[in-house]
Amino acid sequence: MAMSNSKSADRRELATVFILTLVIAFMDITGFPSSLFVNIQIADINPMYFTLMANFILIGLLAFVVLKFFCPTWYLGFTSKGLLAGLKKYGIVGVIVALIGFIAFYVGLRPFDLKPSFVKVLVEGVVYYIGVAVVEELYIRGLLLNLIERLFSKSKHNTLIAIVLSSVIFGLGHIFGVIGQPILVIVSKVTWTIGMGLFFGMIYKKTNNLWLPIILHFLINVCALPASFSSTSGYADLTLYIILPTYLLLGAYSLLTLRKESLE
Repeated sequence: MAMSNSKSADRRELATVFILTLVIAFMDITGFPSSLFVNIQIADINPMYFTLMANFILIGLLAFVVLKFFCPTWYLGFTSKGLLAGLKKYGIVGVIVALIGFIAFYVGLRPFDLKPSFVKVLVEGVVYYIGVAVVEELYIRGLLLNLIERLFSKSKHNTLIAIVLSSVIFGLGHIFGVIGQPILVIVSKVTWTIGMGLFFGMIYKKTNNLWLPIILHFLINVCALPASFSSTSGYADLTLYIILPTYLLLGAYSLLTLRKESLE
């Protein structure tokens, strides 16, 4: 009877996390419900960013309540344990990728024809991406990846399966942000986001620390800061030609690292 109750509780926890993940994904993609009542105009900042950031706060509150009261044993990895060692081991790779991304945006978007205010650059190019990093790592790695790993627990490759599947979903989820763009942009965005997801998933499972992918996710996203100074919409071809192979190599590095360390 005790074993039956344990299995039932485990299924309820998995079902709860699955539903929470879907709800957060919907909120993240649509901006709902903040899009219904948040419309803040400050300086030359696009009001959309305040709407999205307000939604990030709602997502955080929702996740906190659900996990605390319905899934109190679910491990996310918001801890200092493993962070410093993870930064020493994988941080240099993240910094290199971020620098390459910055260069790609810089050379691809020149000449810069906009003069945004300091607060616009700060909010749209920095603060907003803090929220993106926290929220996306929370539900893609902290919830979805761990959920898939648990569902495939009978397979000895369950961690690899979880990292790959969550990365593909992560990549496909970014299609919504490039709808209407040329097919080259759409395919490139999805592909390089999958490579990024493989890296974040790998370092997350190697360190069991969610702060590590959050920090590197933020650092890599901020590399797009030059876009704040350009009226070019979407991505310049030169930017794509630099970023895409970079993330293909990053994805390959992540898979090779997983394979190598699993054999040791």
